[in-house]
Amino acid sequence: MQLVVQEDRFDIGRETEGFIAGLAGAGAVVTFIGLVRDNGGRLSAMEIEHYPGMTERAIAAIMEEAKARWSLADAMVIHRHGRLGPDEPIMMVATAAIHRADAFAAAEFLMDYLKSRAPFWKKEIGADGTEWVAAKDSDEAALTRW
Repeated sequence: MQLVVQEDRFDIGRETEGFIAGLAGAGAVVTFIGLVRDNGGRLSAMEIEHYPGMTERAIAAIMEEAKARWSLADAMVIHRHGRLGPDEPIMMVATAAIHRADAFAAAEFLMDYLKSRAPFWKKEIGADGTEWVAAKDSDEAALTRW
């Protein structure tokens, strides 16, 4: 399993190729890229904070759970922190399994976790000032599927 929390932008194609190159025995790969939403052209930037060490441990634990629940061949999570502009990639999830249903389910599980439970704090910066992004009920509700 591969987990990276970084400030730098990542190359989606290179990361996907690297993930696939290391696989053996998988029949399906699912990738997801999360982008900074511009919210109607009002966003200048998003700042993402985290506690190094704590963040990686929390994400690694949920990746292990996903691997056990869906018999994954491999999984990868890349998540950025720092200042990001509109439409920039924030994160990438990739899962690989023998069958597509497991790869899709595990990817959704990881995305739901990253959205609602991973220890990141996001602040939106826009024309109207700055505001911390609050947890959404819909993100919390998505976790009840698992």
